[in-house]
Amino acid sequence: MPETKDLRRRITIDPITRLEGHGKIEIFLDERGSVERAFFQVPELRGFEKFVQGRPAEEMPQITSRICGVCPTAHHMASTKALDGLYRVTPPPAARKIRELFYSAFVTEDHALHVYFLGGPDFIVGPKSPAAERNVLGVIAKVGVEVGQKVIGMRRKLREMMTAIGGKPVHPVLGLPGGVAKHISPSEQEKIKQVAKEAVDFASFTLETFNKLVLQNSEYVDLIRSDAFTHRTYYMGMVDTANRVNFYDGSVRVVTPEGKEWKKFAAEKYLDYIAEHVEPWSYVKFAYLKPLGWKGFTEGSESSVYCVAPLARLNTAEGMATPLAQEAYQQYFAALGGKPVHHTLANHWARVIELLYAAERLKELAEDPEITDSQIRALPTEAPREGIGVVEAPRGTLIHHYQTDEKGIIQKANMIVATQNNAARIAMSVEKAAKGLISNGNVSEGILNMVEMAFRAYDPCHGCATHSLPGSMPLLVRVHDHRGDVQTTLRRDWDGKIIRVSGIGVRISPESRTPNP
Repeated sequence: MPETKDLRRRITIDPITRLEGHGKIEIFLDERGSVERAFFQVPELRGFEKFVQGRPAEEMPQITSRICGVCPTAHHMASTKALDGLYRVTPPPAARKIRELFYSAFVTEDHALHVYFLGGPDFIVGPKSPAAERNVLGVIAKVGVEVGQKVIGMRRKLREMMTAIGGKPVHPVLGLPGGVAKHISPSEQEKIKQVAKEAVDFASFTLETFNKLVLQNSEYVDLIRSDAFTHRTYYMGMVDTANRVNFYDGSVRVVTPEGKEWKKFAAEKYLDYIAEHVEPWSYVKFAYLKPLGWKGFTEGSESSVYCVAPLARLNTAEGMATPLAQEAYQQYFAALGGKPVHHTLANHWARVIELLYAAERLKELAEDPEITDSQIRALPTEAPREGIGVVEAPRGTLIHHYQTDEKGIIQKANMIVATQNNAARIAMSVEKAAKGLISNGNVSEGILNMVEMAFRAYDPCHGCATHSLPGSMPLLVRVHDHRGDVQTTLRRDWDGKIIRVSGIGVRISPESRTPNP
């Protein structure tokens, strides 16, 4: 059971579970036992943007893949594409297809991880089931050992295929400026074809299982549609020339809360449309739509908060580029009342549809004869200057931006990761879920898990998302006596100045209930 502090009617969920990175939730109750405020905090700071300065740009695909053990391939590929731009070199067709094939295998495997291991237990096992059962073992107990073997076996085959293509499944050594490090032989292609075919069958089975266990359960469907898990925001995702979902390449498209196109822009123009806001209670920066300005944690067309990830990608696109995924896409919107869908928990359904698309795209590329072409790299000849690479990570739009000197040494790096793009909406989702689920001081372990479901739907990666602005790392220190009264509060701001906020005998007023990271 999470720690509960009765002194200030404060509920702390620490640590939160089934995510990458670290985080906690602070919930403050008023005198009636209703939620006054709820904060989704990320107390870790990784700072990759800072310590890559001074490193050769060619090292970036390897360095940045170490940010996260769950989504290393997303960083590897965004970084490799940024190097293409940095050296102004275009990979040969075979290299580009090998990259997308490898990336499609990664997305298939990663989405399966979330469906069965991270987010799935809440639906397959049940949101209020005992905590000891809300895990992959509970999922296997519910769906059967044979299904568990199928899940583990499919992920193993995909990772073995990724090892054959990219050297490693976790920290790949595939991408190079202008191409890839290894070609695919005809015999390897035959093996890839077989795995890809099995992946499509597995994805179709997963969609069928989700339909049977979740969509045919009226209690779950009501939870998905409930106001506690609904936000009307803008949505962002990468699309191809026909405005269909594409994970590897395309333009970035943003639609309004009403589903109309707001902007569509090339990745190189991202700074014209995306800016970042900071709050003193988290080390995640909150991305927002720059032309609209930061309006706070609010929703609607007047707000600048937007969403990425599967829910957003399906809202942003006008279809899927493969037949089975397109059929599932149409069923999804028909069942949820048309576009756009604003229900946060619908991310899980959208993720299964994307799993099917990634597997189908993997099969298409595996059958393409051009992937065995030996021409897999165009050598750079231009002096490096600046490069921007964008992919759709499983968790949403991922941007890498590098500036170097004439020797290719990183002078500045900017990374806007999926969880930063989602950070404002995640914070809003957690607070709204807490307010919608907790009343009269009635707080059970099951209810608190349902509050966690508000962030888990986004599949956040906080190891990726924690950065700081130039200057000192902000810090808030509170000294309490044995009764819990605040004796002294010291604050260090971005500029390094240390301020004594309060002195002996000062209690925290309800208005200042802002937890420290």
